Amino acid sequence: MKLQANNKVLDLSHPQIMGILNFTPDSFSDSGQFFQLDKALFQVEKMLNAGASIIDIGGESTRPNAQEVSEQEELNRVVPLVEAVRKRFDCWISVDTSKAMVMSESAKVGMDIINDIRALQEPDALTTAVKLALPTCLMHMQGQPRTMQANPYYKNVVEDVLEFLQNRTALFLQQGGKAENVIWDVGFGFGKTVQHNFTLLQQQARFAVQGYPVLAGLSRKSMLGAVLDKTVEQRLIGSVTGALLAAQNGATILRVHDVAETADALKIWQAMMNA
Repeated sequence: MKLQANNKVLDLSHPQIMGILNFTPDSFSDSGQFFQLDKALFQVEKMLNAGASIIDIGGESTRPNAQEVSEQEELNRVVPLVEAVRKRFDCWISVDTSKAMVMSESAKVGMDIINDIRALQEPDALTTAVKLALPTCLMHMQGQPRTMQANPYYKNVVEDVLEFLQNRTALFLQQGGKAENVIWDVGFGFGKTVQHNFTLLQQQARFAVQGYPVLAGLSRKSMLGAVLDKTVEQRLIGSVTGALLAAQNGATILRVHDVAETADALKIWQAMMNA
């Protein structure tokens, strides 16, 4: 399995690490820490040196109760950063956005992957993603970030999420999108209880066998905090364990804050697998 974009190929025969770069003043984890261009670029270099092959740039916080960001504000944050990263580093660049205009403008300056938590449901997002013909991650979310954790309910969380992703993929393909550009994300923490999240992690192989690469993003999330009773800053071991379990259950892209530690865990696992 592999992804192709902008004359590059990403080999997914083993898990790839996607390093998170929240270019926002209010993200749930590294809040405002890299909200300056020079600090952001330093963090990119650090993550790439530590083993990331993809940098995921986001200009809108999507934590529970987060405030929405205007299109212009998101453009102002994301596009110059994508351009700066592209000029300086030979890596894959993912943009975490649901806005069609942000997708279009980011593609002009070097974006390789669209990472949309709303699975192309915003105005013009679907047609824009099809037109750009880049790898596109479709994520499941129940509700919207501001309200998604208010009593999430499913008849069967695995079946419901699977059906949603299949439906969004079918629509993407009907509109002219290519199957080889589809990536799936079950959306850990997005409109799901702790139980829902761990059920999805346990059953992630159900998604991995459908033929699309699976992206797993559970780094530092409250599902880990609920089990460990630890704050965001204290969830390193939990995050690395979660990433490793996701990889063992078929995830091929791991979206993480703690790149070096995740890379170490994967090396140990792969050494065992190759023994």
